[in-house]
This record gives sequence, C-alpha cells and structure tokens, in this order.
Amino acid sequence: MTSPTQRAYEVGARSTDVFGRVLCHAREHHFVVDGPVQNGCPGEELTPAELFLSGVAACGVELLQVIARDQGVRLRRVAAAIRGVVDRGAQARPDVTLFNAVHLSFTLAGPDAAQAAALVEGFKRR
Repeated sequence: MTSPTQRAYEVGARSTDVFGRVLCHAREHHFVVDGPVQNGCPGEELTPAELFLSGVAACGVELLQVIARDQGVRLRRVAAAIRGVVDRGAQARPDVTLFNAVHLSFTLAGPDAAQAAALVEGFKRR
C-alpha cells in the first residue's frame, strides 16, 4: 500500500528492428526515441537526453502554474527554455555520463517582477 503523499510512475522501453531506435510507453501512450548519431543510432527522433531535459522543462512550467494558482498570482503564460551540455571527455567519474552544465530559464507573463521571482524560487524549492 502506498502513502497518500507517494506518487509512483511506470514507463517501459523496448528495442525495435532498427538499431538504436527504442519504442517507449507510459500508460497508454507510445513514442519513439532514437539514440544520437554519435552513437551510430538514427538520431531522427528525440534522444534520451532531449527527453530528459524536456521533462525538466515541462515540470517547471507545470509547477509554476500550480504555485501561481495556489498563491493567487495571475500567470497568463509561462515558457521554459533549457540547454544541457554533456562533455564525454570531462566527466566526474569514468563509469557515468552526466550533464556538465544545465541552464534553465523561464519567461512569465502576468506577474510583476517580484511575483515572478517568488514563483521561480518556489519552483527551486520543490
């Protein structure tokens, strides 16, 4: 039994007949992911790194909406831009590949500068 505060997510992935192409699913949704060209993969669909970064950006947009609603701040629009850099030659450890840098920025329409800053700080704390 899970607690009322616990959230569990299940996603699956399987290989396809195309080398480096993966069929993923979450609930009843299916989508294709390609490994990057640098790995000898098709690179035509979104790559795992792009999906990871888009998940972070989507989380930010959704949470800013929730925080604004909960604080009674009028947020007409929010957009996120995220950029990640992986330098395979400058990893912290040889047994993992990590992003060396990630930059996330938000553009908000509706709140004043102080409200916008407070919303972003609320996101950072979550």
